[in-house]
Amino acid sequence: MCKSDKTTQNTSPPPSTVKLVLSELKVQRRIAIPLIAMNLAWFAKTAITTAFLGRLGELNLAGGALGFTFANVTGFSVMNGLCGAMEPICGQAYGAKNFRLLHKTLLMTILLLLVLTLPISFLWLNIDQIFILFGQQQDISVVAKTYAKYLIPDLVVTSFLCPLKAYLSSQSITVPTMFSSALALAFHIPMNIVLTKTMGLRGVAMAVWITDLMFAILLAIYVLILENRKENRLKEGGWWDQSINGWITLLKLSGSCCFYTCLEWWCYEILVLLTGHLADAKQAVGVLTIVLNFDYLLFSVMLSLATCVSTRVSNELGANRAVHAYRSACVSLAGGVLSGCVGSLVMVGARGIWGPLFSNDRGIIRGVKKTMMLIALVEVFNFPLAVCGGIVRGTARPWLGMYANMGGFYLLALPLGVVFAFKLHLGLSGMFFGLVIGIFSCLMLILVFIARINWEEEARKAQTLTSSVQDQQVFDESERTEALENVKSRTILSSV
Repeated sequence: MCKSDKTTQNTSPPPSTVKLVLSELKVQRRIAIPLIAMNLAWFAKTAITTAFLGRLGELNLAGGALGFTFANVTGFSVMNGLCGAMEPICGQAYGAKNFRLLHKTLLMTILLLLVLTLPISFLWLNIDQIFILFGQQQDISVVAKTYAKYLIPDLVVTSFLCPLKAYLSSQSITVPTMFSSALALAFHIPMNIVLTKTMGLRGVAMAVWITDLMFAILLAIYVLILENRKENRLKEGGWWDQSINGWITLLKLSGSCCFYTCLEWWCYEILVLLTGHLADAKQAVGVLTIVLNFDYLLFSVMLSLATCVSTRVSNELGANRAVHAYRSACVSLAGGVLSGCVGSLVMVGARGIWGPLFSNDRGIIRGVKKTMMLIALVEVFNFPLAVCGGIVRGTARPWLGMYANMGGFYLLALPLGVVFAFKLHLGLSGMFFGLVIGIFSCLMLILVFIARINWEEEARKAQTLTSSVQDQQVFDESERTEALENVKSRTILSSV
């Protein structure tokens, strides 16, 4: 009986592919849904801020919106991009159960972002001169400077908030982030009401960083509780295990992640600026702004999917499970393609009701309907492109995405958009034709990069990355032991 039982146990069939895929989907769903809710809360906060700016009058709305856009392009996009290096390092460290490396990377990233706040703050304090230099009206430029000046504390808050979010998401912990963002958002409206009445434009800017500060404090409290509760990780230390090699690794990954994020972000901002030079610029800018507001909603889903796959791939590589990492990447990519199709259909279905929510102008409403049909095609490729970006970040190779973005957006999308819009006189539609071609090319290029990834080799690299701190610790301990033995031997010899 015992032999037959053992034989039966050894010959039991392995789990089917369908079961493995379904299991992976459940894990990713648990990570992604709270992230989507958190990113939607971020979109809601931006919409609420814009609404309160609108209540202060046309000048404050124009200047505040201009200052907020400048702050996003030159500040928050850069800081979020630099923080992207935490995804592969912390994700692989968590997979390898190297909590010392997790602690070290969190502190190093916070220090890096805090140093970065100094040049960004100096830039924000001089944005009025920059805008006037590029032909912007002086009154709008002064308002934009006032708004950015009172938004500077948010740079310091973001230096803690972004790393804390990445620290938790790299460990597949996203539910506390969702609840913290929802709680902070609940206070955003009453805070705006009070501060707007007392301080006007300055109060709207202050409400932004106060909301983020509340979010960051809640996450910091949770991290402290987590570190003390689970395996008492806080006592494992590692916070100050910093070395030149560690900083070089972080800076290399941070630079690549930053360029990857900013190249795409800046492309859309350049698109808005180019639209202002069309023949019907006023209507075209209005149409583009309304359409991009819907795109931001879908972007919250894209960003969540990208973070989810980055977490799964990095965790599995850190745990030295190359096959699991490959499966996670494939499942996520399939989910990205499906999500792109669904997002495109949602945009097509909403094209008739989205425009009237923002404007009563018939020309703008017609333009929104037409443009949303074109950008719906963009979303078909945008979703899998975002997932591919998460995959290359999870493998600690974000420069692959950087090269793809540079080629797709800046060598194809923008030049072709200019040719179609201005040379062929297709207007705003020409801009989006160029964008579709560029994003499709970008997707094909990064898919080629991903197809050439050697997952076994990436798993070995992950073991090297995550074991470096532990190896250094063992080396130091062995060095101290050897020194003690030498002292003892010398003592014995001298006594003899």
